[in-house]
Amino acid sequence: MDFRGRVFLAPLTKGGNLPFRRLCLRHGAVVTMGEMAYGYQVVRRSKSELALLRKHAEETCFGAQIAASKPADAIAAGREAAARGASWVDLNCGCPIHDVVKRGMGATLLQRPAQLAKLVEEMVKGVPVPVSVKIRLGWTESEQNASEVARLVQEAGAAALTVHGRTREQRYSRAADWDAIARIAAERTIPVIGNGDLLTWYETKERWASSGVASVMLGRGALIKPWLFREIAEGKGWEPDAKERLGVYLDLARMMKEHFRDDEKGKERAMRFLPWHFEFFCRYRPLSAEKFVAASKTHPLIQTRFDEQGEELSVLERLLRDPREEVHLRLAELLWSAGDLDAAEAAALQLAAELPPVVGERDETPVAHG
Repeated sequence: MDFRGRVFLAPLTKGGNLPFRRLCLRHGAVVTMGEMAYGYQVVRRSKSELALLRKHAEETCFGAQIAASKPADAIAAGREAAARGASWVDLNCGCPIHDVVKRGMGATLLQRPAQLAKLVEEMVKGVPVPVSVKIRLGWTESEQNASEVARLVQEAGAAALTVHGRTREQRYSRAADWDAIARIAAERTIPVIGNGDLLTWYETKERWASSGVASVMLGRGALIKPWLFREIAEGKGWEPDAKERLGVYLDLARMMKEHFRDDEKGKERAMRFLPWHFEFFCRYRPLSAEKFVAASKTHPLIQTRFDEQGEELSVLERLLRDPREEVHLRLAELLWSAGDLDAAEAAALQLAAELPPVVGERDETPVAHG
């Protein structure tokens, strides 16, 4: 496993489901990661948790992420992941969500550097594939200890370190601190992977070069535009129109149908995920380098609100930008039933004609992920 010169799909809770990872592969991704799995639940042979370690045959470079507080759980889960084809195993030491931290996992470990280092050391000795670690800058803005943690992670034998450029307290409310990521990358000899606020190919290119990180990791940017991997590889943007994007989303629905099965039970399971993805898909905006490079250097585009008043948008474009949950559910259902793209477009236009107008502004607060 080479951790240098790569573009990683982040381990995204709920968003990093197998069909979505396949969609990213279709649009240029090479290195994928599964959703975070609780180590203790893997040890208990939880079917839902073991499913998070499953990879598709198309995933030739796949990493599994484990959340654990005890070495025995971390090792057992890591071995299980390796047995199922993971190229490496990542220890989550950055997840900010309450359910994780209350169990002494994720970002809580940043407050317990010695325990974190012991976990990594034991995993390196006990897991038969490389072990990486994902951290945030610290617990709070006044308690940023990422440099110390990074040193301990390297000394414990980790193969690589991912740094998300925010604290646990900040969640996703602040712009990622790429200067802090750069300092850590300069201090360490193991590959450091930079993560945070990468939405366009030109932002990725600039952050990668200026920070000196070995690789980069895409989270929310990939959820908004799964073709971001292709853009980065080609060094140019792809600005799909509404029908082209509908085709991408139809591909995801078909992959979910294949994964969950084309029956009522399969549809029920898919609908736990497909409408959720539209919470991110609806945030897509064409952000050409010609128009937005300067603005991206002032503030990350993923954290920027854009004034869209007066824009001339097609009916389908307005529908795909609609922020309402009920619209996302109906879009997901029509894609599940559509025979082809033309049928999906016709159904979408019919849906748009039935909908009342959007009232008020949507909440742009990003959804947390591991």
